[in-house]
Amino acid sequence: MAIPERFSNLPEYAFPRLRTLLSGLSPAADPVVMTIGEPRHAVPEFTARIMADSIAEFGKYPPNEGTPDLLAAISGWIRRRHGIEVEPARITALNGTREGLFNAALALCPETKAGQRPAILIPNPFYQVYAVAAAAVGAEPVFVPATEATGFLPRYGDLDPAVLDRVAIAYLCSPANPQGSVADDAYLENLIALADRHDFLVFSDECYSEIWRDAPPPGALAVATRMGLADRVVMFNSLSKRSNLPGLRSGFAAGGPAQIGQLRRLRSYSGAPLPLPVQRVSAAAWNDEAHVEENRALYHAKYAVADRVLGNVPGYRPPQGGFFLWLRVPESVGTGEDAAKTLWTQAGIQVLPGAYLSRDTDQGNPGQNYIRVALVDPASPTEAALNRLKTCLYQGD
Repeated sequence: MAIPERFSNLPEYAFPRLRTLLSGLSPAADPVVMTIGEPRHAVPEFTARIMADSIAEFGKYPPNEGTPDLLAAISGWIRRRHGIEVEPARITALNGTREGLFNAALALCPETKAGQRPAILIPNPFYQVYAVAAAAVGAEPVFVPATEATGFLPRYGDLDPAVLDRVAIAYLCSPANPQGSVADDAYLENLIALADRHDFLVFSDECYSEIWRDAPPPGALAVATRMGLADRVVMFNSLSKRSNLPGLRSGFAAGGPAQIGQLRRLRSYSGAPLPLPVQRVSAAAWNDEAHVEENRALYHAKYAVADRVLGNVPGYRPPQGGFFLWLRVPESVGTGEDAAKTLWTQAGIQVLPGAYLSRDTDQGNPGQNYIRVALVDPASPTEAALNRLKTCLYQGD
């Protein structure tokens, strides 16, 4: 049986592509992997105790949408962090944000919009699940450049109104992966007003929201609530980056009651509920900010390292949030793929070519001449690695 064309046309995922690119090449020094966004700080100290105390609950079926304690903890966190009331019925637990970002498109994208094939807006570069979700629902993916010229955020409002009328969903990631840009209140207000004018939903991917440089990034659901348009936004967040718990696979979606009700309905058939011990740990994590503040301080130290080492590199832009550097490759080196091979063979550093996070368009590939560098190791080895990177790539600049 043939593979459905909508999936066969998807490019290979970023990390297998990188393995192919570097296949047969040897690192010049002890390898330093700065590709994957996997936090390497310590997990919260209460994790093991709560997991052990609730170990017998692996013998029970858990509630699919989340236990009352977990939903209350998430609701309380949203109130403290964003200043809005979101009752538990407007929240559903998720196996991390990736599952929700995909399933929400299945649950909420109509088969047609304005009598035509629906469109889904995707920033370019982007987290790859957005495009897979569009393919799964048969929507047209519209890749909108998020480049230096646009402040590294997509300008959805610049699209043709005829396209906007077909839009069912617009994805947004803030702080952005990979650029580290933050959508401010004005940006979010304009986007939500655009969504209301053209009758589409905003899927706000906020999984990096608790790693920030100067001020907490605003949340799209909070902005929409103040505008009286909460039903226009579904927000997604998780404990992976906030609490250094990527392996826990625990997150949530929150939004309007109709949208979350439909997502819950789909997940009751197709979603895997979080085991009860995982939900117990998750509730404790959402209720605690001390470990989050300690975690953020570690990233602040690495922001300072990056600024100190790379601050005089042409085109260096300090990230506003998240833990990635989005570095332009010197013309003398070539593309992001060229830079990845050069860094591996001459400095032993593994980075991700920016084109692996982007799509080709009529205007080119906005990630072609960039690399993504993950600041996930402690500050001291990060500083040593960035010095090696700078010497290798930018010594002639």
